Amino acid sequence: MRYLVLLCLFMTTFFNSYSQELTIKRNQGGLFSFGVRSTMSFFEDAPSVGFGGQVRLQLANRLNTEWFGDFTRGNIQNMGNRSDYHVGWSVMYYFTDKVAPPVKPYIIAGHCFDRTVIKDNFDKSNYVVKNSSAIQAGAGVHFNLTTRIDITFTAQYMFHLGKDVHAHVHNDELEITKVKGTGIEGHLLLNLGINYKIADLWHGGKKKK
Repeated sequence: MRYLVLLCLFMTTFFNSYSQELTIKRNQGGLFSFGVRSTMSFFEDAPSVGFGGQVRLQLANRLNTEWFGDFTRGNIQNMGNRSDYHVGWSVMYYFTDKVAPPVKPYIIAGHCFDRTVIKDNFDKSNYVVKNSSAIQAGAGVHFNLTTRIDITFTAQYMFHLGKDVHAHVHNDELEITKVKGTGIEGHLLLNLGINYKIADLWHGGKKKK
């Protein structure tokens, strides 16, 4: 988390020092941005924290897309650890078509591919790896610092599809269970990040009238 805070401070200072305001007339389609974020996943066996990044390509005034990657890691009662990797995409729908209001709320839904690795800290042979996919949905809000820079908070519920994996400590030993068949494992996912609009890909080349 502290690394993200330092990176966010650097990005904010850097972009504010050299960037100009982004001129947007009416159509916000084509806005391309990138950013970094912190991630918190509230798994039952190991609440995890981590970091990630995303790029966005806005399609219309109220419609945006986000393409992201996340990594989180959690401690299982000092007996094991859980690592999760997410790579996916989301669609964001805004409640306002204003370009950069101070507060811009939205709803979000999407899909991702994920990889879960649970390992015993003391027995290298005791581990499990699960590859699956997931769907997620929730809501978020942009806090626009300028027309180019925003701080974004998102809360989503993520449903992992496929075999379920669990880990718990019993009699001072880490027990890892991988459920056979298919199922749904859900958890709350929180993201806090900073984003920078690089360019207007569809209208940036047009001359001002």
